[in-house]
Amino acid sequence: MRAVSFVVPAALLILTACAPTMADRERMAQDQAHAEAQIDKALAGLTPGKPQDCIDPRLSPGTETHGDTILYKVSRNLIYRNDTSGGCFGLSRDDIIVTKSYTGQLCRGDIVRTVDRNSRMPSGSCAFGAFVPYRKAP
Repeated sequence: MRAVSFVVPAALLILTACAPTMADRERMAQDQAHAEAQIDKALAGLTPGKPQDCIDPRLSPGTETHGDTILYKVSRNLIYRNDTSGGCFGLSRDDIIVTKSYTGQLCRGDIVRTVDRNSRMPSGSCAFGAFVPYRKAP
């Protein structure tokens, strides 16, 4: 009986220690708001199109990362937005994006890994969402 009464408070203490503080939640909200503002700025003047399952990465000479979102810039008139599943913590730190493709394309559901630029240690992983094309209106 005593063992059970000790385990429950210990488990509650561990869970409480792992919970984000109010300051952590405020910082995460500020980071998310900053990322959304950067995405809005990058996509200003472009109109979203029908989401696609895959894109050819060779057509995209540049990428930008903002929070859990990756922007693949094909040209000034075409940018693909991909909102990942989250978990790629290195995206917000500009870590290296590592993908493995068996089809030559980047596709919804493919796993993205991030690697720290200095230590070369893995920093997170997530999955691609749909690729939404943003185009300049005619």
